[in-house]
Amino acid sequence: MDIYKPLVALMTIVNPVGVVPFFIHFTSHLTREQRKHTIVVSSCTAFVVIALSSLLGLKLLEFFNISLASFQVGGGTLLLISSIQMLNAKPAESRTEVVNAAENKADAGASIAVVPLTIPLLTGPATISTMVIYADKTRHWWELAVLVGYGVVVAIVTFFVFSAAGRIAKVLGQTGINIMTRLMGLILAALAVELLADGLMKLFPVLASNLGN
Repeated sequence: MDIYKPLVALMTIVNPVGVVPFFIHFTSHLTREQRKHTIVVSSCTAFVVIALSSLLGLKLLEFFNISLASFQVGGGTLLLISSIQMLNAKPAESRTEVVNAAENKADAGASIAVVPLTIPLLTGPATISTMVIYADKTRHWWELAVLVGYGVVVAIVTFFVFSAAGRIAKVLGQTGINIMTRLMGLILAALAVELLADGLMKLFPVLASNLGN
């Protein structure tokens, strides 16, 4: 397994900078201490989602009797859809109805650290699919540990990005955030096509033989 590909995929999917406008919007009514607590909870939840996906994702596939090749094609398709959304300057996991529901929750005073900031805006189906696919590519325990460690990296990056959300928004502006989101979407699209191709060749070996001729 190329040990750096999962981290590249994770950072492009999670894209905490792209979620900064949502973070600012949903925490605008909170006090400074409440905002700090939200950042910590959101960062820790992102790590938990990534770690559990890496450690237990394959077991869940076995439980539901789903082949990894099928999951890889589905996950690759989901990543491709996410990348198209990012190319349109939308966070990879965002949905209008999710954002609207979050606004209602925020108005009611409910915690928004886990939903929607972490799930699904930061880590959603695309993130989970990616970790399961790369977990299957591991051959040693330390490679799996590295995947879990990448969850720590994502959590730390998320913590610092959200902590500096106000400054980032001022420096980049909405245009800058949109440009960065589009660039990450382009990288994610390339990774998605690679995962799709690998899964399709596993499902239909004749494709691999035709490509080899």
